[in-house]
Amino acid sequence: MKSALDHREATYLRGHRAEWIALLFLVTKGYRPLARRYAASGGEIDLIVMRGDTIAFVEVKARGLMDDALSAITARKRQRFSRAVRAWLVRNNWAAGKAWRADAVFIAPKKWPQHIVNAFDLEIS
Repeated sequence: MKSALDHREATYLRGHRAEWIALLFLVTKGYRPLARRYAASGGEIDLIVMRGDTIAFVEVKARGLMDDALSAITARKRQRFSRAVRAWLVRNNWAAGKAWRADAVFIAPKKWPQHIVNAFDLEIS
């Protein structure tokens, strides 16, 4: 029987692996990585990537089923994610003239990663 600690560790490792898969997938699509696992203001951004004049703040979700991954980005998650985006933008003034968006990459076993461009609105005000 797995302990709670074993479960948390397995979940952490699955998420870490999913982020690497997502990053490799995005790089093959022409994105350049800027940051991984950026945390600030009580939120976290899994990946920050750039292609052309667009910066994509990416939430990566790994689930057993693709539908479960799609429903995993809750309103609370979007709020915390947006707080971290605001903090990153304050620390990276050079990004002011770029386009920003919130993307998502969903990872499920035996499926190609699914990249959703502009998956949800950033709460930047």
